[in-house]
Formats: sequence, C-alpha cells, structure tokens
Amino acid sequence: MIRAHPLLAERPEALELAFRRMGLPTPAREYLLEKLPQYRLLLTGLTKVEGRFLKGLFEASVAPGREEFPVYVSGDPRTRLGSGLLTGRREQFERLISSAKADPQLAGLAEALARGLGSVAAPAPLTLGGRTFTFGARTHVMGVVNVTPDSFSEGGRYASPDAAIAHGLRLAEAGADVLDVGGESTRPRALPISAEEELARVLPVIEGLRERTQVPLSVDTTKAAVAREALKAGAVLINDISGFHFDPELPRVVAEARAACCLMHIQGTPETMQQAPHYEDIMDEVLAFLEEGVARAVAAGVARESILVDPGIGFGKTMGHNLFLLRRLGDLRVLGLPVLVGTSRKGFLGMLTGGKPANERLAATLGSVAAVAALGGADFVRVHDVEEARDALAVTDAIRAASDGGALYGTSKVGG
Repeated sequence: MIRAHPLLAERPEALELAFRRMGLPTPAREYLLEKLPQYRLLLTGLTKVEGRFLKGLFEASVAPGREEFPVYVSGDPRTRLGSGLLTGRREQFERLISSAKADPQLAGLAEALARGLGSVAAPAPLTLGGRTFTFGARTHVMGVVNVTPDSFSEGGRYASPDAAIAHGLRLAEAGADVLDVGGESTRPRALPISAEEELARVLPVIEGLRERTQVPLSVDTTKAAVAREALKAGAVLINDISGFHFDPELPRVVAEARAACCLMHIQGTPETMQQAPHYEDIMDEVLAFLEEGVARAVAAGVARESILVDPGIGFGKTMGHNLFLLRRLGDLRVLGLPVLVGTSRKGFLGMLTGGKPANERLAATLGSVAAVAALGGADFVRVHDVEEARDALAVTDAIRAASDGGALYGTSKVGG
C-alpha cells in the first residue's frame, strides 16, 4: 500500500512570523511565502507504475520557469516497493494529486498524497450519540469502567453491576467525555471468556448508565455477539482491541447499528502478546495493521468519519516499543482519523518508576497523558483517573495553544 508520511509541514503563519522577525518588508515576505516549499512527504510502497509517473512528471517540469509540481527525489530502485521524497508547496501537491487522479492506475498514489497532505490538519468531527466531538483544540477523555474480577488495574473492585454503575457516574461527574465499559480482561496472559459471560457482566452496567447519564457509552469487546446486544442497550462506540482482526462479523454489526468504532493494534492475543514482541519497522507495521482494519470497516459499511484508531500501547510491545510509539504518534495522522491512546497505569510506567504497582502509577500516567497532548498526537486518552487527567490536559492543551506573544504576533493584550 502506498503511504505518504509527512516529514515537515511548515505552517504559513510560522514562516510569516519568521520573516517579520527578520524585518523583511511585506513584498519580500509575500514573495518568499509563495516560493518556499512548505511540505515534505516521504512516499513508501511505490510500484514501478507510480515511480515512472513521478519521474517523468518531474523531469518534464524542470525547465526554466516551470514549477508546477513538487521536487521529487527517488529512493533505492533495487527495493521491491520503492520510496521517494516530495518537497513543495500546497498548490503544487494539489496539482500533482489532480494529475494522478486522471489515471485509474494512479488512484492509490492520489489517495495517499491527499491523506498525507490532509494529515497536517485536525481530523473530521466525530459524532457519538447526540454529541459531536471536534479535534485540535483540546484532548478528550475516555473514562474506564472495568466490570471484570481480574482487572490488572483495579482487581475486580467494580465487578458488580451496582459498583460499576456508581463508578461510571463518578467518572461522568468528573468530566469524562466517553465511558468505556469492559467485561473481559485484556491484560497480558488473560484467557478469553464466553460471549454469554461477557454480556452478563456488561449489559446491566450499560443499561444502568444509559438511564442515568448522557455521556456517550463505549464497549470494549472483540465479539460481534457482545457488540450487537451492547449497541441495542445504548452503547454508541465499539472499542475493539483486535482492530477488526479477531471476529469477522464485528464490522458488519457496527455498520448495521450505524455506530462508531475504535480499532486498536495488537500483536498476537492477550494470552500471548507479551511473550516476545518483535518488529522490523514498528510504525509501518502498526499503520499497515490499522489500515487493514479500517478497510474492513469501510467495506462492511462503517462510515470512515466514525472510526478512531489506537496504537495499542502495551499490547504486544516492549517498553521501548511503547515509548517509541508515543513519541511518534503524529505518524498515525496519515490515516486522517482521530487517535485514541491508552497508557493509564500500564506496566511500562511501573518499570519507568522503579517497579511501582498499578495503583501507584497516577503521577506516571499523568506524565504520559501530558506528553502525548503536548506533542499533539492524541485526540482521546483512555484513563482510570478522569478528574486528574482533565486537570493535566487543561494545562497541557492551554500551553500548546498559547498565542499571546506580543504585538509582533498580533496578540498583544492591554492590561492582561
């Protein structure tokens, strides 16, 4: 599959500010903004067809005075699927996309370029139940409601329906944007349970929460049978740790209910995933896995704008893998979909903090939540401690959006 990875997206306003600080007059600033490249996309997965097209296009556009398309530098021609680097301005990329669309053989290239160019913007809004979530301004919070006797983080504390409902209501009061109800443990080495047992755990909780709160409800399940009944009971989002790779019926169930879904990456199963995680290129493999899940969802009839993706922190990853994924979350933006991340109380945080148990990892969790928000890589974070996470995100999101830099920035305030 062809993929366009954004390596650099110089915002025009950032360049404009740089030129102002250099003291350049308005005509010079406008000229440079028009001429300087603003985007760099790394293309991977190119076949000979796309390679010949790009090479011919750019060889024809190097004549003096012709700057129709981005600059193209090809990769190693000996590789089975080629790669290359494109550098140019938005309008040049838009012309390239139009040229590629004209040839049916280049549809994959046109789509990849459009997604790569669009990945520098916030994803499209997401509707869950009666609420619409917009992205880019703040990081949203999904609160965890575990209804399992063997939860790694809570040890069955909320295994009874009444306890789970009360806990979910507390999380809603604390500011959770979504409540995620789970009836099957997915901790490392966890064994699967039957759909009947999982339904017996989650349905009373979904029904109880739906009666008492308007917060959208998600159900953490990999089973079509569980999803079908959970959606009937009032859930609006299916959170599948398998990314639609375990149960082939699950995409159709989500589509028929016109529900949303979150597709997560996992290597192996919960029972086996932490035995020996290994990757050649973790970002490429995670992206390929998620793209496959998204394709299954869309083929079944799920609206693309109703899909979220999750890199699966702790699901078939070493501590190093987890940290690398968190640092490179922005790479998932190439999918053009909202990104959900769950680091809350996970084992790698315990390893980083001297072996602390799950119930002593709040500070470490907040550090990870603040970091992914600061990097702008997450649209949702899935946490156990909603109130504390909301406070941390309020500060981090405000810092990331800060713009009052004075008169040079056009934001000077009097008396502020």
